[in-house]
Amino acid sequence: MTPRPVAEAIATNDDPLGRRFAFALSMAREAGRLAMRYFRSRDLSISQKGPRDLVTAADHAVDTLIRAKIAESFPDDGILTEESAGAISGTTWVIDPIDGTGNFARGIACFAISIAVCVDGVTQFGVVFDPAADEMFAARRGRGAFCNGAPLKVSNTNQLAEATVDAGYSRKAPLPDYVVLLTRLLDAGCDFVQFGSAARGLAHVAAGRVDGFIEAHLFAWDVLAGLLLVKEAGGYSADFPLTGNWQSGQPALACTPGLSAALTKIAATTLSQAEG
Repeated sequence: MTPRPVAEAIATNDDPLGRRFAFALSMAREAGRLAMRYFRSRDLSISQKGPRDLVTAADHAVDTLIRAKIAESFPDDGILTEESAGAISGTTWVIDPIDGTGNFARGIACFAISIAVCVDGVTQFGVVFDPAADEMFAARRGRGAFCNGAPLKVSNTNQLAEATVDAGYSRKAPLPDYVVLLTRLLDAGCDFVQFGSAARGLAHVAAGRVDGFIEAHLFAWDVLAGLLLVKEAGGYSADFPLTGNWQSGQPALACTPGLSAALTKIAATTLSQAEG
């Protein structure tokens, strides 16, 4: 049976969130086309926000496009993005226009557009679009997760010795802690990768391509959409609420249910010293 498009399956227009979800899917594709034009042309105007923290003309262009479209269609909603910050309201769009800018800037096709909508601090839907692979990952709370319309399910891996984990590195956390994290994963027999895009890594967990994701310091725009994807695909996602000081960042963890205890234990002892 051919899967129904996501817009029909979980992004109907019969309620306010459904309208926003359908809008987000369409907007993500438009933003993806814009990002790919920059990616192919290599006209990037790269600058640095901090050590190894790049921003390109494409980040700004996609950010401007998305913010303008939301403001036009849903003027009362809050908008919070990586490149232009913003404010939280009852209904808030949380967006990373290009997650994986380091890869993007180097011509590596491993990046994604991440869009989440939160109501009173709780993520209600998430969209992660990988324009290079033309993969649209989408989830709505309580209604499942999909990639290009096909249902997603996390893997059934329940032993670290059989797992592959995306172990992201953040310069906002002490390097020795990251070394300890990798050491403990490897000692347990786990393989690790580092995609360089939290949104894309979490989408791969939801799709069962890798078994877990862990990083010491990320922001809401990096992970809210992806964490919901994992949860709606039957996985475990540690809480990452859009409340309090959202500017400080915090650890992120998601995995198969069978790995949650082991990875949570590792996280508790290695991801506790990230900077604000």
